Amino acid sequence: MIKHFLTTEDWSQTQLDVLLADANLLKQNPIQSHLSHKSMALLFFNPSMRTRTSFELGIQQLGGTAIILEPGQGAWGIEFEPHSIMDGDAEEHIKEVAGVLSSYVDMIAIRAFPAFKDWQIDRLDHKIKALAAHATVPVINMETIVHPCQELALMMTIKQHFKVVKRKKFLLTWTYHPKPLNTAVANSALLISSKFGMDVTLLCPNENYLLDEKYLTAAKAQCDEHGADFTVSHDIESAYAEADFVYAKSWGALPFYGNPSNEFEQRKYFKHFRVDGQKMALTNQAKFSHCLPLRRNIKATDEVMDAPYCVALEEAENRLHVQKAMMLNLMGHQLKQS
Repeated sequence: MIKHFLTTEDWSQTQLDVLLADANLLKQNPIQSHLSHKSMALLFFNPSMRTRTSFELGIQQLGGTAIILEPGQGAWGIEFEPHSIMDGDAEEHIKEVAGVLSSYVDMIAIRAFPAFKDWQIDRLDHKIKALAAHATVPVINMETIVHPCQELALMMTIKQHFKVVKRKKFLLTWTYHPKPLNTAVANSALLISSKFGMDVTLLCPNENYLLDEKYLTAAKAQCDEHGADFTVSHDIESAYAEADFVYAKSWGALPFYGNPSNEFEQRKYFKHFRVDGQKMALTNQAKFSHCLPLRRNIKATDEVMDAPYCVALEEAENRLHVQKAMMLNLMGHQLKQS
């Protein structure tokens, strides 16, 4: 059976700990040759800076080669729906794309944001599932409706600052942004913090900004397994109080999904959710992070971003190390722990 990296829900905490241990070794010794003569196709349907750079450089540092493809631009557009009559813009079907690429490369990675039209369709994550169904090599999620690579980088960062992660208070706070964004990183932050037994608090303006029930249910179940707490809050002060790690992200209100103008009528009242020094002072000397990119003085203030407790750049660097560890794992390599 082919091993994919589509979501951390498919991986146990023990398996993820192996990846994180290897990532720490790769951080100390980045240049390896384990993937010599191996290759990877990177399918980008959406813009990227950290993801593209870290994957392309990562496989190069392991001795392999990355092929960058942008369907609809430098590569043919792709149709993902089964049994479709292809009379639109797409020139080829995912069945052929997956088959051809599988015959050329050893891994395929995809970055494909949701369409932002109908959440009941987008939540099914059909593009990456179609690729994985037809590929005969491992498939990696570079962000769809979840962002498992960001999850690994986040947990690596948390572990770098806390000897014991379990029962530390993790605050995932919604922040203001002038437009509704993908929920992927927020979904993933809930998944990884709860999987490692942290006390998780989700702070958002009101019930409209709750994440999909699938991720709320998964986070609560994983917290329960560890005897940890899972809390949803709409109160800023109590949510920040005694937090050990603050993670900020903006996302769109799902009841207004696909209707950004109506959604803006909701979010325009919540600019005060921006992360600032006053809120951080309520915490237990917490670390702060964000997946980046971040609009300064919109999502978080200069004071927060430039503070010693901000570890966003560490998290961004850790993307490189965890992705290399994950690629090695998918190719059957595990580094020797001393």
